[in-house]
Amino acid sequence: MAVADSERAAPWRTHAVFNQPPPLEGVDVFSSNVPLVEGVEREGAGWVRERAAELGRLIGGEPQQSWGRLANENRPVLRTHDRYGNRIDEVEFHPAWHKLMKMGVEHELHSLPWTSTRPCAHAARAGLYMTAMQAEAGFCCPITMTFAVVPALHAQPELAAEWEPLVTATSYDPRLIPASEKGCAIAGMAMTEKQGGSDVRANTTTARALDGGGPGADYEITGHKWFCSAPMSDFFLVLAQADEGLSCFLLPRVLPDGSRNAFHIQRLKDKLGNHSNASSEIELHGAWARMLGEPGRGVPAIIEMVSHTRLDCVIGTAAGMRVGVVNATHHAAHRQAFGKTLIDQPLMRNVLADLCLESEATTALAMRLARAHDEAHADADAGEDQTDAQLFKRLATAVGKYWTCKRAPNHAFESLECLGGNGYVEESGMPRLYREAPLASIWEGSGNVMSLDVLRALTRTPRSLEVFFDELHLADGADSRLDARVLELRREFAEPETLETRARRVVEGMALCLQGSLLVRFAPAPVADAFCASRLHRDGGLEYGTLPAGSDFEGIIARGRPVSA
Repeated sequence: MAVADSERAAPWRTHAVFNQPPPLEGVDVFSSNVPLVEGVEREGAGWVRERAAELGRLIGGEPQQSWGRLANENRPVLRTHDRYGNRIDEVEFHPAWHKLMKMGVEHELHSLPWTSTRPCAHAARAGLYMTAMQAEAGFCCPITMTFAVVPALHAQPELAAEWEPLVTATSYDPRLIPASEKGCAIAGMAMTEKQGGSDVRANTTTARALDGGGPGADYEITGHKWFCSAPMSDFFLVLAQADEGLSCFLLPRVLPDGSRNAFHIQRLKDKLGNHSNASSEIELHGAWARMLGEPGRGVPAIIEMVSHTRLDCVIGTAAGMRVGVVNATHHAAHRQAFGKTLIDQPLMRNVLADLCLESEATTALAMRLARAHDEAHADADAGEDQTDAQLFKRLATAVGKYWTCKRAPNHAFESLECLGGNGYVEESGMPRLYREAPLASIWEGSGNVMSLDVLRALTRTPRSLEVFFDELHLADGADSRLDARVLELRREFAEPETLETRARRVVEGMALCLQGSLLVRFAPAPVADAFCASRLHRDGGLEYGTLPAGSDFEGIIARGRPVSA
């Protein structure tokens, strides 16, 4: 047999590469996300579609292909001292991190609801944020905190006047110089201490008044923080014990005269995931700060920031699920095994459809919560308090944060498994997605904290429960399985003496009914039917890939799979 010319030229070749999916490049990650596009329109932010599509095309290029990977492979490095022994407490980042930050700020992921005059700006931002976060989750931590700090600043008008123009600016400057000289600022947060964790009232960090004390006054902060997010930020909201009790303070990294504040980074956390983002332990050695809000009212002051970070936990979880779905469906559409393309094999179709279903339900919930924030803020701007919109926002955000974030790790794992051994290899990007998945459930309130927070909201404003059920009842009569599950959910509240013990199950039921109501009202019939059958009627298993055999797998996958995949 004659030897081919190519084999003579390359005798080292043992095989040709085939049966591998082509690179997933150049996808408009917004426009190809049908549930998100529909959600943006449905929740009143259709005006952002062209802008979101532009961002989607950008994200599908270098940010998704290289920036996220490089920022994770080249972790931040702490420099406590310079070569001469001077304390500097600086964190060095790979250039890819700064590219991600610059992109996020320039596209107003940190500011849009506070600066836009267009309707439903929270929903518009949610569409942009969910799109951008598909490049990398880590940079969204400081973006989220900068976004979330604005309503907290309003507790102290003179501080808001000074800092709000800086945090809503659309320029990014990572230099450690006074924010007023840069004309922009990134915000961070430092609440948690070793001995307290979620119990921030156990904090031992102290605040000493320098000029009489009180709202807006100068204080000296001394103590430690076990977790300080994004320590390279320009300023932080910090909780410390004043004479009147736990209070909130605004603490800048650089003082007005250009010198460094007494903010010392002890070490960066070696985390499971979220490697691109710096999380740290810090000590404050008489650091200068100003009180934000009323003395002894630190938790209510900072809770406004926490509420908005919890919203972003849901939006970010939806983004992560979308990344899993895109990679899983793309691989399955181009990989053959046992004589068939994976996506054409019945059991794989079940798995992919279930992943798509979870992703769509989470996206629908995230967008509804964003609109709830729009409605609640509109009521607040009109001077109204404890309105239905505000009660729904407060309760549903806690419910959604608990459930969607709990679903994320197994969704990431199952998406990874669709790629087989290739998915377990770092260069696939799936291990990074998997490591990232648990974070949103832990950050800003772990599972128990969120479940108890739901009960706290119901205790403080009992009417919240009826407002929540009013939302569920908008789908009355559309699906008997949803109707039955809503009735069952109401009975869960009939035994208040055991409610705390059952809190996780109750909150799970609330989330599933809310997702079911949204899908029954707004999603195509195959999606709503499969959700109601598997999540509400319990005609499904505990793992993904256990939808009823009669589900429209192809129809569900078609909505979840990007066109170019």
